[in-house]
Amino acid sequence: MQIIRLRARYSALAARLKEPGLILQGTITKRIIAPLDDKKRAYGPYYQWTRKICARTVTVNLSHSQVKEYQAAIDNNKRLKKTIKDMRDLSLKICDATTAGVKKRKTRKIAG
Repeated sequence: MQIIRLRARYSALAARLKEPGLILQGTITKRIIAPLDDKKRAYGPYYQWTRKICARTVTVNLSHSQVKEYQAAIDNNKRLKKTIKDMRDLSLKICDATTAGVKKRKTRKIAG
């Protein structure tokens, strides 16, 4: 009975993978540069997209029109990663419940 529920949950998660939408890694940060004195004015807000490429941090400035689509793709990536993690967890439970493991040996008492 529990196996049926686990497999149904797994199928529901797998269905999410069919159309994940655009996916991007990274984060978007809103930046404002405050003036150091009264003579200068504040700069911003502007947006930066930061991600890792080959273990190096890469930062790109985004326009206002890019932010919404890039953020949606980053959110899709987070959902995708969580879905895959949940599928791995369920896979382990299903495999443990449906396969026979190695029989444990009895421990011997050591005379002492």
